[in-house]
Amino acid sequence: MAPEGEEPPRAGFWATLRAVMWAFLGIRKGKDYRRDAASLDPKAVIVAGVLAGVIFVLSIVAFVRFVVRP
Repeated sequence: MAPEGEEPPRAGFWATLRAVMWAFLGIRKGKDYRRDAASLDPKAVIVAGVLAGVIFVLSIVAFVRFVVRP
């Protein structure tokens, strides 16, 4: 944690994406959650979550089309 009065450093793209992927799994340590809550930008988390969700759904659709292909 940052000292009193200082803003913690902002997490980068990969840290935001990693936090979103852990959230998709539903597994997270308490100290990691607190660190992420202090350093992640909510707008970046929303964008990363929407993009990850779209990629997840499209990959499932592609897999199902591949399996059910005549």
